[in-house]
Amino acid sequence: MNKKHLFAGLAAAISMMAVACTYVDIPGRDLTDYSKTDPSAQSLSLADPNATLETKALYSNLWAIQSKGFMFGHHDDLTYGRYWYGEEGGSDTKAVCGDYPAVYSMDFAEMIDDRFSKSAAETALKLRCIKDAYNRGMVTIGCIHINNPLTGGDSWDNSKNTVAAEILKSGSATNKKFLSWLDRLAEIALSLKGDDGKLIPVIFRPFHEHTQSWSWWGTSCTTEKEFIDLWQFTIRYLRDTKGVHNFIYAISPQMDSSKNEEDFYFRWPGDAWVDFIGMDCYQGINNSVFTNNLKKISSVSKAKMKPCGVTETGVEGFKTTNYWTNNILSPMTGRTVALLVTWRNKYVGVNESDTHFFSVYPGHASAPDFVKMYQSPLSIFCSDLPDMYKMAEGVVVK
Repeated sequence: MNKKHLFAGLAAAISMMAVACTYVDIPGRDLTDYSKTDPSAQSLSLADPNATLETKALYSNLWAIQSKGFMFGHHDDLTYGRYWYGEEGGSDTKAVCGDYPAVYSMDFAEMIDDRFSKSAAETALKLRCIKDAYNRGMVTIGCIHINNPLTGGDSWDNSKNTVAAEILKSGSATNKKFLSWLDRLAEIALSLKGDDGKLIPVIFRPFHEHTQSWSWWGTSCTTEKEFIDLWQFTIRYLRDTKGVHNFIYAISPQMDSSKNEEDFYFRWPGDAWVDFIGMDCYQGINNSVFTNNLKKISSVSKAKMKPCGVTETGVEGFKTTNYWTNNILSPMTGRTVALLVTWRNKYVGVNESDTHFFSVYPGHASAPDFVKMYQSPLSIFCSDLPDMYKMAEGVVVK
């Protein structure tokens, strides 16, 4: 069901929301018409030449769709929301606009590191959500906030700068532990199948925000060579040793301030090892920074012939009523960016003092404005998606 038909049915219920979308002029906005961009001008390549047909198809559509608009995503949207947890079919996004997001973002970490045996119910819930997303035609993107395999601390434990070196040291205790975590990840990846019996493709973004110092894989703990070796080691093990062929590998530098193209190449693992160019952009409501970084990532995407997207964004506890049209839709207008993912809405039940939320939910002051963004032809939600697992016309993926 497309947006036009959906809103014909919902008009009575949300008449106060269903008004024409307005756009706010942003200084420096790119007014180039990308509607005639030919997405098949050149063929694309994946880090995994043995990727499944569905994975190659998803990749082709990520490239094609960014010339038409952007897919809206929300972290853990199908898993829980501000006032609910684990309800089948649940979604804060759907509760506001009547449609699921196009992208389901989630975290594999607790399923694979030392916490895996303590979260069986949570693991089952997340796996169900991935399958639900695929069966609806949605796209899944997964990160890993994995614990520090050397110290036993969390992913933000940067107390020792030898963790990457120990992982890369064959036969070390840290190496063995890290590989056991990748073994669990591979087992999950190879068990993910939709109702059609096919393996579910996932955009996988390991070691995200590597440009910062806070994680054990970040700048305070790894040299440039160690990070690149760690990235390639991880992909090589999953792809070649474990036979995982349903991952699209995404890099996600942190880009909160105004950046240039070269900033996206910080500790670049190599063109053959990166499929998708992301950025985690927590710029607040600074449209000039966001607009600049969107232009830069679009430029890098075209230069590298790799699709791109905003892999994390949002403002924690935001109250701005026109946030979606002013701070998301307007900067995203005219960009060649495949997706934009807002961070999670923590489940708080009745605890309204906890303001750890980054997206809309029923009752939030920005809900009418979110509907305006939803109605825009540039924002792509679940019901707007083409068949993401069938090759985009004219796009070749090697």
